[in-house]
Amino acid sequence: MVTAAHAGRMLFVNIPVADVERSKAFFARLGFSYNPMFTDETAACMLVGEHASVMLLSHETFARFSKLPMADPTMHTLALYCFSVSARHEVDTVTEAALAAGGSEADGPEDHGFMYSRSFFDLDGHGWQVMWMDPSGTSESSTTPAWR
Repeated sequence: MVTAAHAGRMLFVNIPVADVERSKAFFARLGFSYNPMFTDETAACMLVGEHASVMLLSHETFARFSKLPMADPTMHTLALYCFSVSARHEVDTVTEAALAAGGSEADGPEDHGFMYSRSFFDLDGHGWQVMWMDPSGTSESSTTPAWR
C-alpha cells in the first residue's frame, strides 16, 4: 500500500499561454473547469484533480513569477503534463476533443494492457498525455515500475 507523504498538499503547475481566454476555451472542450477565485483575464486556475491544478498564465504574468527566460514550448520541452481519466475509452474521447479544438497529435496510442495513453500538443505547443491505468493490472510488490 502507498501512503501519501504529504496528505492535504496541493499542487499548482504554472504554464505560460499566449491567450488565456483561448486556452480556457480549449481546455473547457476537454472537460476541465476553473476555480473562479484564482481566475481573471491574466490567469486561469484549471482544476485537474482533487488537489491538483494547472495555472494557465499570460506570458506577462508568467514572467513575473519566473526568474529565468520563458522557453518556447514549440522548440523546447521543459515538462510533459499527464493526467488520468477513469475509463479506457475516455483517453480517446479527451484526445479527440483536443484535436477537434485545435490541438495536434504528439504520439499515437500506447497500449500496455494495464495502461493506455495518447498524447497531444495544446494550442501553445505544450505536450500533454491522457492516460488510463487499470489498478488491478499493476503489482505493488514489484521492484520495477509498472510503466517501464
